[in-house]
Amino acid sequence: MSARVEMVIRNIVPAHSHGAYTLYLKELNGNRILPIIIGGFEAQAISMELEGMKPSRPLTHDLFTSALKEFDITVTEINIERLDEGIYFAGITCLFVNDGTSKLVVLDARTSDAIALGIKFRAPIFCMESILLEAAYNDEHIDDDDIELPGQQIDDLVEPTEKTSIPSGFAKLSLEELELMLDDAINDEDYSKAAKIRDEIKRRQ
Repeated sequence: MSARVEMVIRNIVPAHSHGAYTLYLKELNGNRILPIIIGGFEAQAISMELEGMKPSRPLTHDLFTSALKEFDITVTEINIERLDEGIYFAGITCLFVNDGTSKLVVLDARTSDAIALGIKFRAPIFCMESILLEAAYNDEHIDDDDIELPGQQIDDLVEPTEKTSIPSGFAKLSLEELELMLDDAINDEDYSKAAKIRDEIKRRQ
């Protein structure tokens, strides 16, 4: 049986396909990178969780997380189990406790959904070695200090060139005004704008 390898989230960047993103996973104790194409909604959910940004109302993954916790169900790990014709198959391992007894249940899920849910429980992510041999690539230039772990910040879901420019009008605003704008953007669920405002705040601090 193929061994499992623990992975961490390294980055999320726009993919060539419109509205799609590439989620890069890196093996915890190595330099292999596994790219996975995910949708914009899942990319947003993962990015927001790692950035510590909270939506004004629960999104789908927030709702599912609340439901699991309400019934004393904990996500213990995420496993990327299979790669079939370019499609990744994942399992969400859940621990269900009832009347002093516990039971492990594995839920079939899309990999993007599994990771989006798993990071809310700070669950480790594992990938089968056979998948890495087939789909991962090696990057010997990666510095482990640059690896993004759950709870840390990742790059915005915008093109890298956009990150270097200051959005028009932001430079004239005070930190207090920017923080108010950030709250408003999150409440309006305009997360792209919120990410840019947040970067301007960080640039000044």
